[in-house]
Amino acid sequence: MIFIDPPLWPTRGRVWSHLVSDESFDELHLFAARLGMPPRAFERDHYDVPAELYDAAVELGAAPVGCQELLRRLTASGLRRPKHRPAPTP
Repeated sequence: MIFIDPPLWPTRGRVWSHLVSDESFDELHLFAARLGMPPRAFERDHYDVPAELYDAAVELGAAPVGCQELLRRLTASGLRRPKHRPAPTP
Protein backbone atom coordinates (compact mmCIF):
# COMPACT_ATOMS: atom_id res chain seq x y z
CA MET A 1 0.00 0.00 0.00
CA ILE A 2 1.11 3.58 -0.62
CA PHE A 3 1.10 6.14 2.19
CA ILE A 4 1.55 9.91 2.29
CA ASP A 5 2.05 12.18 5.27
CA PRO A 6 0.73 15.76 5.45
CA PRO A 7 2.69 18.50 3.70
CA LEU A 8 4.55 19.82 6.74
CA TRP A 9 8.20 19.82 5.65
CA PRO A 10 9.48 23.21 4.41
CA THR A 11 12.48 23.13 2.06
CA ARG A 12 13.61 25.24 -0.88
CA GLY A 13 10.67 27.64 -0.59
CA ARG A 14 8.03 24.90 -0.74
CA VAL A 15 6.28 22.55 1.65
CA TRP A 16 6.61 18.78 1.14
CA SER A 17 5.04 15.43 2.01
CA HIS A 18 6.68 12.01 1.99
CA LEU A 19 5.35 9.17 -0.15
CA VAL A 20 6.23 5.57 0.81
CA SER A 21 5.20 1.98 0.16
CA ASP A 22 4.91 -0.78 2.71
CA GLU A 23 5.20 -3.44 -0.02
CA SER A 24 8.00 -2.67 -2.47
CA PHE A 25 10.05 -0.02 -4.19
CA ASP A 26 8.56 -1.17 -7.50
CA GLU A 27 5.08 -0.30 -6.19
CA LEU A 28 6.36 3.06 -4.96
CA HIS A 29 8.09 3.94 -8.26
CA LEU A 30 5.04 2.97 -10.32
CA PHE A 31 2.75 5.08 -8.15
CA ALA A 32 5.13 8.04 -8.24
CA ALA A 33 5.29 7.83 -12.04
CA ARG A 34 1.48 7.85 -12.24
CA LEU A 35 1.52 10.94 -10.02
CA GLY A 36 4.02 12.59 -12.38
CA MET A 37 6.93 12.63 -9.97
CA PRO A 38 10.41 12.80 -11.53
CA PRO A 39 12.93 10.11 -10.51
CA ARG A 40 15.08 12.79 -8.84
CA ALA A 41 12.32 13.20 -6.20
CA PHE A 42 13.19 9.72 -4.84
CA GLU A 43 15.41 9.87 -1.77
CA ARG A 44 16.64 6.52 -0.38
CA ASP A 45 13.22 5.11 0.61
CA HIS A 46 10.61 7.77 -0.17
CA TYR A 47 9.54 10.44 -2.62
CA ASP A 48 9.39 14.07 -1.62
CA VAL A 49 6.01 15.30 -2.89
CA PRO A 50 5.20 19.02 -3.10
CA ALA A 51 2.10 20.17 -1.23
CA GLU A 52 0.30 20.97 -4.48
CA LEU A 53 0.33 17.25 -5.41
CA TYR A 54 -0.89 15.97 -2.03
CA ASP A 55 -4.58 15.86 -3.01
CA ALA A 56 -3.78 14.20 -6.35
CA ALA A 57 -1.77 11.51 -4.53
CA VAL A 58 -4.71 10.79 -2.22
CA GLU A 59 -7.10 10.70 -5.20
CA LEU A 60 -4.81 8.15 -6.89
CA GLY A 61 -5.05 5.95 -3.81
CA ALA A 62 -2.32 6.99 -1.37
CA ALA A 63 -3.53 6.56 2.19
CA PRO A 64 -3.10 9.75 4.23
CA VAL A 65 -1.37 9.08 7.56
CA GLY A 66 0.49 11.11 10.14
CA CYS A 67 4.28 11.42 10.05
CA GLN A 68 4.88 8.94 12.85
CA GLU A 69 2.51 6.38 11.33
CA LEU A 70 4.23 6.73 7.95
CA LEU A 71 7.64 6.09 9.52
CA ARG A 72 6.27 3.16 11.55
CA ARG A 73 4.84 1.49 8.43
CA LEU A 74 7.98 2.11 6.38
CA THR A 75 10.19 0.68 9.12
CA ALA A 76 7.92 -2.34 9.69
CA SER A 77 7.98 -3.10 5.95
CA GLY A 78 11.77 -3.48 5.96
CA LEU A 79 12.09 -0.83 3.24
CA ARG A 80 13.57 1.88 5.48
CA ARG A 81 16.97 2.96 4.16
CA PRO A 82 19.05 5.05 6.56
CA LYS A 83 21.36 7.65 5.01
CA HIS A 84 24.42 5.42 5.30
CA ARG A 85 22.76 2.60 3.31
CA PRO A 86 22.60 2.84 -0.51
CA ALA A 87 19.18 3.21 -2.03
CA PRO A 88 17.83 1.27 -4.97
CA THR A 89 17.50 3.40 -8.09
CA PRO A 90 14.08 4.04 -9.64
